[in-house]
Amino acid sequence: MVNDTLKYFRFNSLLQQQGWMSPAYAGVNQVGELQYLSESPPETATAIESVSGHAVPGFQNAHSHAFQYAMAGQTEKHLPGAEDDFWSWREAMYMCALAINPEQLEAVAAMLYAEMLRYGYTHVAEFHYLHHDKDGTPYANRAEMGERLIAAAKIAGMKITLVPVFYKQGGFGKPAEPKQRRFISHSIDEYFELLEASSRLVKRHQHTRLGFGVHSLRAVSADEVFKTFEYGPKDLPFHIHAAEQLTEVSDSIGFLKQRPVEWLLDHLPVNERFHIVHCTHLSDQEVIQLANSRAHVVLCPGTEGNLGDGIFRLTEFSTHYGNWCIGSDSQINLNPLEDLRWLDYSQRLLRHKRNTFSDGATELINKLISGGRSAMGFATNNFFDINLPFDAVVYNAHTPRLCGKKDHLLSKILYTADASAIAGTIVNGKWIIRNQLHSNGMAIRSAFDHAISELSG
Repeated sequence: MVNDTLKYFRFNSLLQQQGWMSPAYAGVNQVGELQYLSESPPETATAIESVSGHAVPGFQNAHSHAFQYAMAGQTEKHLPGAEDDFWSWREAMYMCALAINPEQLEAVAAMLYAEMLRYGYTHVAEFHYLHHDKDGTPYANRAEMGERLIAAAKIAGMKITLVPVFYKQGGFGKPAEPKQRRFISHSIDEYFELLEASSRLVKRHQHTRLGFGVHSLRAVSADEVFKTFEYGPKDLPFHIHAAEQLTEVSDSIGFLKQRPVEWLLDHLPVNERFHIVHCTHLSDQEVIQLANSRAHVVLCPGTEGNLGDGIFRLTEFSTHYGNWCIGSDSQINLNPLEDLRWLDYSQRLLRHKRNTFSDGATELINKLISGGRSAMGFATNNFFDINLPFDAVVYNAHTPRLCGKKDHLLSKILYTADASAIAGTIVNGKWIIRNQLHSNGMAIRSAFDHAISELSG
């Protein structure tokens, strides 16, 4: 029977894990939950919005530092003969972190999240360490900056998993630097106070989740990394950076007598709750053990390429059925399809072969969605499920390179599409982006321009 209270869409096709439904009729209730999904129309005549497009589940951005959107593209001029790498880039990042105030962070993050939506992301994990005021003192509201990020997500229509992380020191065995003062929790108790304030905040907002973790082994002592996980929440995803840089790996060997990922695997019960960011530099044994642990590696190809980090050993990791997902990190690239192409093409360049996977599009999209949802703190049985929110990115069926038989459609989307091929993005059953335009775009852009003008002045 037809439920007349539902809003119905008809798509040319809709992607499930087992393949395309074509055509696809989707009915959502007033809160945006999917109540009807079939290749057949509802039994009796009703209003149906016909969409000439292919619906793919909305993507999850598993690693974001929103404030860095204010500096994206501004560190690309290099002095002749100078060395410029992650560590010199980090100095520019500190300057950005020291400059931005709560109002500016909210405006920058809202613009960022609106752009993520335009590229097909519908949920972001905000790896959050910009906790305190400019002089390093906590705000009266301990979760002030986290609340600004949640407000920005609400303005943009983006779902968010706030991941406030513990950051205490400036390197292995080194005190924090003055330029890191906004990040610093001076004890594990102080971090847990921040986490509790963030938990209370998240409970007050719809479409908002919580994660926790530590910035990295170099930013928190090994003992406190262990205690943060051991004494922390038992039901939330745990996030941590590890093995992004060769210097980080060598420093870890010098201080802990083990490589970063090796230490994590030996000292923590690493499992599917863990979301370990980058893992650029792994030994053969680490690749196998990390894959077998069922932990998720969060890859950020745009940032890792921009910073010269290196190339993750995806081919070997996938051979051992490792879990992974992607994030935009420093916001230098916001297109998830471009990041997936980076992942595949880097392996092709290293191996001089085209078949990184037997079916690259299916493998890459499946991992992006399953791993991304885990990083957000939830899992589903299928891409679209009854009684769950209907979030989708819709690719325009009239795009020339997306025409033709369905057996190559996903490959065409992954390997050829850019933002211009996106007809729109739906969150909770409603169009947030349509024809490249955000439903609240003018107000978001105005606030962003004002914030950037202030920061540039």
